[in-house]
Amino acid sequence: MNFNTSSSPNQDLEPARLPSHVAIIMDGNGRWAKKRLLNRIKGHEKGVEAVRATVRACRELGIANLTLYAFSTENWHRPKSEITALMTLLKTFLESEEKELMENNIRLNAIGQIERLPGDVQQALHKIMTLTKKNSSMLLNLALSYGARDEILKMVKEIAKKAKIGTIDPDSITSELVCEHLYTKEIPDPDLLIRTSGEMRLSNFLLWQIAYSEIYITDTLWPDFGKDELIEILKNYQRRERRFGKIES
Repeated sequence: MNFNTSSSPNQDLEPARLPSHVAIIMDGNGRWAKKRLLNRIKGHEKGVEAVRATVRACRELGIANLTLYAFSTENWHRPKSEITALMTLLKTFLESEEKELMENNIRLNAIGQIERLPGDVQQALHKIMTLTKKNSSMLLNLALSYGARDEILKMVKEIAKKAKIGTIDPDSITSELVCEHLYTKEIPDPDLLIRTSGEMRLSNFLLWQIAYSEIYITDTLWPDFGKDELIEILKNYQRRERRFGKIES
């Protein structure tokens, strides 16, 4: 599928004021399935369709960076059968999206404890990341086996080790240096954080990076999320004034 980005798909959006980075906590797959008396896995399968629709919409709209919270460190505590099914879905998704990512100049990246993923999933992930590494129109960033507290702890340990051997002066540690030791070191902080399913929490997601992100909570369950709602959320974002702690102008 090729996207025509020569004109805005929605005239009410201001292209110059679109967020550079949108991050999404994709929540509600299980509840979507439960409401329909289906197995939870069916909800995850439907959720994959929402991922495809959202990636396509962001590419069409001109969003440069999209981070999706796909699997948290806490998700490893779910039933083994569900974890196995999720890993199978992830591998299938990676293999099935290779052509579309290449055709639409989308680069795939992953953040988190990737080494905890099954070997075949790691192999599929590294293959598509290598294949798309020179793509430049959009970055699709998957948070896999990701937890913000673990990310921050990892950063603290790395900086502490460098300070111990003298390659970093503790008095010279800055926010910029901290950012350089996070998984997202090459990605701008999210301008907009979206959470589906109506839950009012951050769930250990990008805790450092979202310090000044605009937050939007929707009651929509993730499998029902799509382009139309994304556009409405972006309109809401563009009506906000981002002051970053400064006085309103």
